[in-house]
Amino acid sequence: MSRTDSPPQPPIAIVGVGAIMPGSTDAAGFWNSIVRGEDLITEVPRSHWLVEDYYDPDPAAIDKTYVRRGSFLPTIDFDPAEFGIPPSTVPATDTAQLFALQVADQTLRDALGDEYDTADRGGIGCILGSGNLELLSEIDLRLGRPMWFKALRELGYSDTDARRTCDYVLKDYPQWQEATLPGGLGNIVAGRIANRLNLHAVNYTVDAACASSLAAVSAGVNELVLGRADMIISGGVDALNNPCTFVSFCKTPALSPTEDCRPFSAQADGTLLGEGVAMVALKRLDDARRDGNKIYAVIRGIGSSSDGRGAAIYAPAPGGQVRAVRAAYADAGYGPATVELVEAHGTGTVVGDRTEVTALTEVFGADERAGDRRCALGSVKSQIGHAKSAAGAAGLVKTVLALHHHTLPPTIKVTEPNADLALDSSPFYLNTVCRPWVRPADHPRRASVSSFGFGGINFHIALEEAPAHAGDGFAAPAPRLPRAAGSELILVGAESPEEIVAALRAIDTARPPVGIARTSRREFDPRRPVRLALVAGFAEQLGTRIDQAANL
Repeated sequence: MSRTDSPPQPPIAIVGVGAIMPGSTDAAGFWNSIVRGEDLITEVPRSHWLVEDYYDPDPAAIDKTYVRRGSFLPTIDFDPAEFGIPPSTVPATDTAQLFALQVADQTLRDALGDEYDTADRGGIGCILGSGNLELLSEIDLRLGRPMWFKALRELGYSDTDARRTCDYVLKDYPQWQEATLPGGLGNIVAGRIANRLNLHAVNYTVDAACASSLAAVSAGVNELVLGRADMIISGGVDALNNPCTFVSFCKTPALSPTEDCRPFSAQADGTLLGEGVAMVALKRLDDARRDGNKIYAVIRGIGSSSDGRGAAIYAPAPGGQVRAVRAAYADAGYGPATVELVEAHGTGTVVGDRTEVTALTEVFGADERAGDRRCALGSVKSQIGHAKSAAGAAGLVKTVLALHHHTLPPTIKVTEPNADLALDSSPFYLNTVCRPWVRPADHPRRASVSSFGFGGINFHIALEEAPAHAGDGFAAPAPRLPRAAGSELILVGAESPEEIVAALRAIDTARPPVGIARTSRREFDPRRPVRLALVAGFAEQLGTRIDQAANL
């Protein structure tokens, strides 16, 4: 069966959100910044690094950045005791891990609500997009001491003065301790969350460059669809706007020489770097509705692709993006004609914006839209710059909250659209003011989010507003679950027949069989000497099957 012939993916509900972003310490604050059209790009704060040490307006200057502006995470009050972390280990823990832990806790609290302290966390996991961390690079500098010492001796310093100088240079760098290694590893961004929040499903990080966040969400959706988890905390983390990052992007060169980020604008001349941490809690839609969860939005489809061979490893390719966008709507089971908001990758680079609009127009333009209805196009990067590993998560949280609040958020800094994008003859318009999102009569509100990464990796997520309530214009969409012939397979393993019977009698048949089946498959150990499989489609049948098996 071809990719486009496959059935639509089971819908995944977003039941929690969390964020610490430039200018805000939670998702509500981030949303307020978005709808107010705030420009959160500032000069590098002195708490990060000193502009005078690294800035030179000449792009050719060696080891210098021609940009001194970006967006930066705010200072937060972090109480290590709240998470059972010894205060002495905090200096040996990368800030990305600590920010991520705080936001994961926000997200989990939002998702679990009053059951935060009592909910079973056996089926909750964490998959995050994350790139390089800063701590180990700082620790690595300590190992340069032998080279510095030799250089100082060659310059005529005495042994004593050379050692004293090295000591002076190293006094502000982190000291080695037992917690240093895990504190600087990227995978521990997710591992620390699972450890401190007692999550027992899968945890790991994904590095797909600027597409890391949506790659993580895609992986999280797969865990849910396959029944390996009941909830996944997913999103992206980036707290790395250090001098090396600035200089690296300047030498590519990708950063704006006029030091602003203006996606789709005639004045666009490059991107700016941002930081951010944003997450969502994912849950199967049928489970979320059964459990009475608040549902912000629903993931209907995810498309992904690679660009294949191209001119440069970092050059965007419209063909690859087209494949990802088309795959998302094949997954969703509907076409892009009903989508009214696209949160684009929208970096503000001339080539990147042109490539993205070309790809979107090819897909959206091939699907006839009703009347004169057009699709809003925007990018949160106009407000926060490019948050790298967290870029997709920032766009996702923005779009999820837009669906939740029935609001079309603005993209700022577009006084004149880039004429080369030919938006007037496309299905898109640039939404530059905050406005109510009026629901069409014939379909739910729908939106999508794109994220593309160095190396030619592309993701596009198709989203829909939460299912309608009774009395709304639409019947709630029927959840689609991966199952065979309407029945569920329940697996039980034990050390003896008596233990099998006890395990069967312990099953709560008041629960839906689909939930019992997922739990049983997750806990089933095929190495147990006594194993039993039951097939049942509804609660009464399950009870009968259990009685029959217990009396064998």
